[in-house]
Amino acid sequence: MSVLKRLSKSKYFNTVLWIVILIIVWEIGATVVAATKRSPENILPHLSGIIESVVSKDTINGSQTAVQMVLENAKATISRALVGFGIGTALGFVLALFMSRFKTVEKIAFPYLMIIQMIPILGMAPLIFAITQDISKSRIIIAAILTFYPVATNTLAGFKAVEKEKHELMISYAASKFQLYTKTMIPSCIPYFFTGLKISAPMAITASILVDTLQGGIGLGCLLSQALKGAMSRYVFWQIVFLSAFIGIFSFLLMGIIEYILCPYKRKGNKQEE
Repeated sequence: MSVLKRLSKSKYFNTVLWIVILIIVWEIGATVVAATKRSPENILPHLSGIIESVVSKDTINGSQTAVQMVLENAKATISRALVGFGIGTALGFVLALFMSRFKTVEKIAFPYLMIIQMIPILGMAPLIFAITQDISKSRIIIAAILTFYPVATNTLAGFKAVEKEKHELMISYAASKFQLYTKTMIPSCIPYFFTGLKISAPMAITASILVDTLQGGIGLGCLLSQALKGAMSRYVFWQIVFLSAFIGIFSFLLMGIIEYILCPYKRKGNKQEE
């Protein structure tokens, strides 16, 4: 019993437990599908089949294995998502800074931010493509737009969360607006800024994949569409699904690691919990 109690208190216990439960449910589903005498690899394959397809040396297109194709297309998708994420992060932070500094800017810009956020990705993609006439640029722009909103709104919330006492203290020291922001406002909004990054990082990846499905070329979404249409092994589809999930989770965790490294308050909080 003592061993079970120690395991249950471990911070990794719940994660491992959920993974085991998902594996069991998945295998039960795959077994039921196989029993219907339909092709299980076309619907819900066993996990062992997906793993086998990853390590298989059989070529799909005559020169590449399934995993080689997936990784090549993942490289293109991730590179576009990273560019869009960087642009969206920079623009979102700058807009939040201006909205905090000038109330008129906030009144004008905030409603448009809400409108952009409510437009579905798949509805936005054709409009962006019609304007840019370049599918690669449109993919980057959409990733930037989806990054832009969470970063801008969360950073603005961080600026607004700064206590009035801190403002008054800086004013009493005759601090300039530049000093107010660099010494008080920006450091105080960093936790909110990273919250926006944790939300937007997986969204940028998801947006890139979804937009890829609308046009040809190279990318995980393009490969996903081909796999769904039966142009290649359906195991490619499942490799993309698992890889996309991994990339999304990793991007979220990466933002948390960067926050932990750059922000002393995060390290102090963890030490106090211990």
